[in-house]
Amino acid sequence: MVLKAMVSSQPLHAEDTIESIELPAARPPPPAVGTLASNSEGKAFETTTQVPSEPVQRRSTFRTFTVMVALFSALFITAVNTTIVATAIPTICSDLHSAAGYSWIGASYVIATTAVVPVWAKLSDIWGRKPILLAAVALYFASSIICASSSSMTMLIASRSVQGVSGGGLASLINIVISDLFSMRSRPLFLGLLHVTWAVAGGLGPVLGGAFTQLLSWRWNFWINLPISGAAFCLLLLFLDVHNPKTKLADGVKAVDWAGSLSIVCVMVMVLLGLNFGGTAYPWDSPKVICLVVVGALMVAVFLFNEGRLARYPIMPLGLFRHKSNAACLAIGFAQHFVINCAEYYLPLYFQSAKEASPLRSGLLLLPLITPEALTGIFTGLFIYRVGRYIELIWIGVILLTVGNGLYIYLDATSSIVSIAAFEVVAGLGAGLLFEPPLIALQALVSQDDTATATATLGFIRNVGTSLSIVSGGIIFQNGMQLQRSTLRDHGLSTDLVENFSGPDAATNTNLIATISNKTQKLAVKQAFAWSLRNIWIAATCMAACGLLAGGLVTKKELAKEHTETRTGIKEKPGIVVATLNGPESRGYRPVVRAMADFEGPKRKQPVRPISNKLPSLYRPNLLASLP
Repeated sequence: MVLKAMVSSQPLHAEDTIESIELPAARPPPPAVGTLASNSEGKAFETTTQVPSEPVQRRSTFRTFTVMVALFSALFITAVNTTIVATAIPTICSDLHSAAGYSWIGASYVIATTAVVPVWAKLSDIWGRKPILLAAVALYFASSIICASSSSMTMLIASRSVQGVSGGGLASLINIVISDLFSMRSRPLFLGLLHVTWAVAGGLGPVLGGAFTQLLSWRWNFWINLPISGAAFCLLLLFLDVHNPKTKLADGVKAVDWAGSLSIVCVMVMVLLGLNFGGTAYPWDSPKVICLVVVGALMVAVFLFNEGRLARYPIMPLGLFRHKSNAACLAIGFAQHFVINCAEYYLPLYFQSAKEASPLRSGLLLLPLITPEALTGIFTGLFIYRVGRYIELIWIGVILLTVGNGLYIYLDATSSIVSIAAFEVVAGLGAGLLFEPPLIALQALVSQDDTATATATLGFIRNVGTSLSIVSGGIIFQNGMQLQRSTLRDHGLSTDLVENFSGPDAATNTNLIATISNKTQKLAVKQAFAWSLRNIWIAATCMAACGLLAGGLVTKKELAKEHTETRTGIKEKPGIVVATLNGPESRGYRPVVRAMADFEGPKRKQPVRPISNKLPSLYRPNLLASLP
């Protein structure tokens, strides 16, 4: 049960008396513990009283270990599939005879993942974590079968979208479940391991994709998901023990924020489609591009209005953005994912073009970026657990991320592998330090009941950064190659080669570089690719600098060692309690008490017991204890 009281300064008249209040009937609660914030100017005061829930039963080590293995396995396949197709896309496009699908094989997955993250979190609040998590794993299993069996590019993109829907649920729900199971102080240990899993999987994705494509078939990039997701489903079904409310289907459907869910999906799909089409499939002044971007922007206003004014249970409460530290953590999450995914998605293209690397070797050349990301996950988890501080990690992370990506700007066709690896290490350290601390900083400033919403919002913002990095990176690269058309022609390349390298399919034609016998012409093509990719690194560095500025706004908070597991289910809307006081000390004030309670039973009228005439009693936590 949670009660909140607000005191507002309104003139008090002599005829004012104690009024009755309306509260739901309740079983006698245990003793309350209250905290109070006030100021000396007589303005609004707020007190929050939390009644402890039932004691948390300690799980066995075996059960905890098994649940963690299942969660990490599910997250592993989700992270792998974000980047596993990066090195396989040229082969897939060639096999399915559709070069136009180059960017959409990856973008369809990421767009779908981004759009549904807040929806999955709210569904888990209504029906419980376990059934919704199992549904996400089952959907991922089924969509992987369709991806592996695709016979056309349209079928593959559609199935990748479904896979992205389930992947978004897994990425969000796994973080939420871990936050439900452990206290703020213990949580970093497991979130750190989760970060290691994500970093290793995201980095191994291109390596595995190149190996499967080169040694077996690109379809094995999706078949590999079946045994892992199947085993995770069984383990979660048997061992995951979290609170599951018995919410009726009809009540749950009514509680879903349908308008918010639909509007946020429309925003992401329309805006990202418009950005992807612009300059490639259609000119930027095309009616289709303009319509998609404008309507998508208008849907943002619809979403914000619905979340702020209409939704009873909003999927993204706007109050989360009012605290500057929360907004800063969300901005850092966006910048970090934008920057790191630019590197993981487009560095393989740099290696395959400027360095003529094979898909497998281009994946291996990402290891200097992946390894520091993984190692910092272990370090940050232990550091926060032992010291209880996170803000210093955020500051160091944003600095290294900005410097590391700024060094990418110097890459060209003649850069040595050693220097490239050094740049990757710096950027990898910075990115690794920013996976976990922003989440801990955000969760530290919200209540346990709001942890799922805050976690999902950060996941959504991060996925928006991922989506925009892939789509905008493709736009920047393609426009850069078009600008290189005259340069390639001046170096004497044939008309066909100039069109292949400067047209909309430039990224899929890296294999043609090896066919050029003239060294001067080959170097010109490599430099054209490196120059076009350089524009992506500039954009990523600017985004990292924005994260650097946001890092200065994050505030510190002590991390609690106690933990009460979240009880999911539909919460009643708050009742309102109004009380007035008599006495000389209360002159000039009309106390208004608003109570938010999670009671059970029918509502009934109850009289208010007399409250002390002394105004200072309003500023003590026992005020709320005096209510029946």
